[in-house]
Amino acid sequence: MELSVVERWFAAREVRDGLTLLWEPHVDPYLISNIWHLRGSERDLLVDTGNGLGRLRPVIEAAARGRPVIAVATHAHFDHVGGLTEFDDRWIHRADAPALRGAEDPLRLRRSDLSPAFLADMAFYGFAPPEVLVHALPRPDFDVAGFRTPACQPTRLLEDGDRVELGDRSFVVLHVPGHTPGSLALWDGSSGVLFTGDTVYADDPVSGADRDAFHRSLRRLRDLPVSLVCAGHNRPIGPEELVRIIDGLLRG
Repeated sequence: MELSVVERWFAAREVRDGLTLLWEPHVDPYLISNIWHLRGSERDLLVDTGNGLGRLRPVIEAAARGRPVIAVATHAHFDHVGGLTEFDDRWIHRADAPALRGAEDPLRLRRSDLSPAFLADMAFYGFAPPEVLVHALPRPDFDVAGFRTPACQPTRLLEDGDRVELGDRSFVVLHVPGHTPGSLALWDGSSGVLFTGDTVYADDPVSGADRDAFHRSLRRLRDLPVSLVCAGHNRPIGPEELVRIIDGLLRG
């Protein structure tokens, strides 16, 4: 299969002033995840980094305009940490750091190379694997057959209650295990913005490897006075929909 090279690997749209959602439109729908860039007065926040196929850092640096960038991974799954190695400040919860360092079950792009666990997860979410999991290439020398999610050494290990300071705003780290042992959310109580990673998102089923921990985490997020929920997949959601989704997950 011959794939064309695209000039722009990432698509983007501004959700609020200073808050931009980026994603990779040239990958199989199963691989699409949200990358969030938030402008701060002293430093910028990057929440998750996609699959690591196209170079993300130049795109974010152009938007940051000289401000330092803190890249925080909500959890260690391949579609959220692929581009993390590009950044100098790479933060993740302590419990997911071993998976990040070891690049556990890394992304491969050819159907013939996918692991049974990977195929089972695709089936859970209703996706049938195509021959190749990309529709285009990010650059001429990109190696489809050889690509693997790179292992990454985090520069800071986060704990529940830690803060991510941007100057004019501050996010508290909420440890919300269940989807992974070290899943985290980022909560700004002053603006009501909540980044949830894969703990909660709209329109699709959400899986929790540890059901009891997952339900405890959902209950923790349910009562936050949110104004905007920025999840790891799909569209942003508001407070009423957040409650409906969580209540449905708890019943299910």
